Amino acid sequence: MDNLKQLLLKRPINVKAVVTPRWKNEAQEQLQVQINQIDSQLQQLEMQGQRMVAEIKRQSLQPLGPDAMQKVDSIQVEVNERKSQLLEQKNQNLQQLQQVQTLELEQEVVQGQIESIFTVVEGDNLITKMQVEILLRDGVIEEIRGDI
Repeated sequence: MDNLKQLLLKRPINVKAVVTPRWKNEAQEQLQVQINQIDSQLQQLEMQGQRMVAEIKRQSLQPLGPDAMQKVDSIQVEVNERKSQLLEQKNQNLQQLQQVQTLELEQEVVQGQIESIFTVVEGDNLITKMQVEILLRDGVIEEIRGDI
């Protein structure tokens, strides 16, 4: 009886995609949707900030006392911080959009990672077993690379 020891392990698998016209269009549309959502959030944020300030001014004595002024200032600081975060996010999306537009067809790009469970036995090369990747073309697995 063969007494071969084996283990089940987890490994990250890189998922790559071949740049096709369809992939490029979908990536651009997805980024554009995110950019539009951020623009919408920026508008809502601006309106909420204005409403909150208007409400404080409406409820306060004229001219505004120190408490009311402090509330107005803190609202504006909070709105500006959130605005900065959203603008940074929008900037990243715009850069990604630009990168997608410059990708050449048939180029391979990393889409992300998934995990896989695999078996190892004594004598296996763990390094090669860990170097597995999947190549997609328009969502369909075109190739599984490495020692599975």
